[in-house]
Amino acid sequence: MYAIIESGGKQHKVFEGDVLRLEKLEAVAGETVNFSNVLLVASEDQVTIGAPYVENIQVTGEVLEQGRGDKVRIIKFKRRKHHQKATGHRQYFTEVKITGIQTGAAPKAKKVAEVAEEQPAAEAAAKKPAAKKAAAKPAAKKAAPKAKSTASKKAAADKTEE
Repeated sequence: MYAIIESGGKQHKVFEGDVLRLEKLEAVAGETVNFSNVLLVASEDQVTIGAPYVENIQVTGEVLEQGRGDKVRIIKFKRRKHHQKATGHRQYFTEVKITGIQTGAAPKAKKVAEVAEEQPAAEAAAKKPAAKKAAAKPAAKKAAPKAKSTASKKAAADKTEE
């Protein structure tokens, strides 16, 4: 059985027992992480595709370590301009071992967290002051004749002087 999960804006094909390097997750080594954004689940003869996510499927993993990748060198160079700039970047990662792909409902702790997130939004919407009514727009002005360009004005002034 395998699944395709979404983590850190990327999609990963995972089997039970795989070790992945994902974008940094806020978890300590030894913690269990749940991935609820499952795009596809496939067993031996059945494939389930989500729209966008598959419901009642959860992939769990154990955080092995937090770390930083190898340095990526960035060099900017402009020829004949006496300009050269070199920098580097080390991306943070979280190494996760996939411990299981479970079917069934998500744990209650996750559902409680989702409800807690929804309640403040509902309270904030209730506390919003009444929206001010837009002021009535004035009646459309009569179309004024188009102004002549300055070049045509100068030409007219020259003709009157002669």
